[in-house]
Amino acid sequence: MKKPLLALLVLVAVVVAGWAWWQGRAGTGDKALVLHGNVDIRQISLAFDGSGRITELRANEGDSVKAGSVVGVLDTRTLQLQAEQAQAQIEVQQQSLLKLHNGARPQEVSQARSRLVAAQADALRAGQDLARLQDIAANTQGRAVSAQDLERAQSSLKVAQAQVAERQEALRLVELGPRKEEVGGAEAQLKASRAQLALLQHQVAQGELKAPADAVVRSRLLEPGDMATPQRPVFALALAQPKWVRVYVSETDLGRVKPGMPARVSTDSHPDQPITGTVGYISSVAEFTPKSVQTEELRTSLVYEVRVQVEDGANRLRLGQPATVRLAAGE
Repeated sequence: MKKPLLALLVLVAVVVAGWAWWQGRAGTGDKALVLHGNVDIRQISLAFDGSGRITELRANEGDSVKAGSVVGVLDTRTLQLQAEQAQAQIEVQQQSLLKLHNGARPQEVSQARSRLVAAQADALRAGQDLARLQDIAANTQGRAVSAQDLERAQSSLKVAQAQVAERQEALRLVELGPRKEEVGGAEAQLKASRAQLALLQHQVAQGELKAPADAVVRSRLLEPGDMATPQRPVFALALAQPKWVRVYVSETDLGRVKPGMPARVSTDSHPDQPITGTVGYISSVAEFTPKSVQTEELRTSLVYEVRVQVEDGANRLRLGQPATVRLAAGE
């Protein structure tokens, strides 16, 4: 009786141990999805906005640069001289515009009035001379004054009267000041000169090449003395953020991966220091597995691209570095 009872107890113990092992495996191993991929980083081809000769480069391969830091300088001496010339021209135009706004000086108005008084006096004298000659001609029946003298006196009076009218109009124009069209034209010309100066100053500022974001210099493509253009990159930069690991999921496991799912990323250089991340982009189009991706399935099988965003504060991940991604995926 003892042997059958002992055998039954052993059988129960084996069944219980097997059930516990199966539950443990189902609770951990079956739900953990392990994927293999490579680190991907955004890159920038950094070039000057303008053209010119490079005078200075302040970064080398491997240097870390901060957003807004100057990494290169162009020769902008010609543009600076043009900007100074434009500034001087603006000052001249400002004085001309100020003169138009202020109008004529009191001395100029007085001068115009004095000229009018002199013209009126000349007209008065010419009229008196003509009247005197006419009286003499009338008293002498035209014998004491010739017809030519009378015509000359009449012409002199007309000229004097015309000068009076001219001096009156001149005084009126001085008192009225410049026309609105003249003031508007001067203001428009000044505005155009200021715009030209702003353009030159902008071109001078473009002589400094600044890093658009925190990054690491991957390549230095030009050197001081080279001619730079907007089409010729000077540096190739690798951005510090964002970073992600590009992995591929088979169709059978695609339903276990969701956007925002937490992930742990480890590399061969730091296997015991995983980096946390989250699932971001999940491709909606199947493709053949890239040859550089290591999977346990056939390389000709269709897979879906998944990008796992990571926060690499210690800056351990490098572009193209192999990485292992573990997702606590559910069924």
